[in-house]
Amino acid sequence: MFKSKLSQSHAWGEFSTLRLMHRHIGAIAVLIIISLLSSLSGTPDRHTISNCWEGFIWGLADPVIGLNCLVGIVAIGLLSSVFVRGAAIAGCFVLASILGIVIHTFQLNLPGTEIAIAISTILFGTMLMMPNQPNFIILALVGISAGLFQGYADAESIIGAEIIPLIAYILGMTLTLFAVAMSAREIGTAMGMGEINRILPWKISITGFALCAIGIVFLSNSTI
Repeated sequence: MFKSKLSQSHAWGEFSTLRLMHRHIGAIAVLIIISLLSSLSGTPDRHTISNCWEGFIWGLADPVIGLNCLVGIVAIGLLSSVFVRGAAIAGCFVLASILGIVIHTFQLNLPGTEIAIAISTILFGTMLMMPNQPNFIILALVGISAGLFQGYADAESIIGAEIIPLIAYILGMTLTLFAVAMSAREIGTAMGMGEINRILPWKISITGFALCAIGIVFLSNSTI
């Protein structure tokens, strides 16, 4: 009877984990749809931010409006699930994004932004398709580079914002980045990406292939 209770408890735990993973997948899928619709509708590249509320709302929205930025956030979350302390990688990505905004605010030039974002997306996709675990240091460096350029790209839409609305923008952006990255990390953990001698789930392989394809498209558009 004791074994039966343990079996039931284990089954319930697996069911709860699966249900939570499906919720995360659904949330990210909705964000991707929003990103695609925003691209098709021609969302303006520059926003007029006159108060804290507008700054906060655009901060929440900007990381998921651009598909090239959104897929990078999802990728860094999935890849961070490989490591026990992978949350630090996602944290470095977010901090680098904030630094990118600061660099743009001080009108410092960071050339090749779109190209760098596209290349980092291709690298993330390649790492996802690899059967072996990526190197922690390499992943962290690629994540920091991607975050830096993505933050710089987001800041291009809020030129001229005052300091308080800018802080509200950064706060909103940070919340979105952490929410998406941690959701993707939970999905990767539920799929067993961090297990030793794991068999890479076919869904992750397809995701990696899709990221490479998206990165190549954006790279070709950036170099034309």
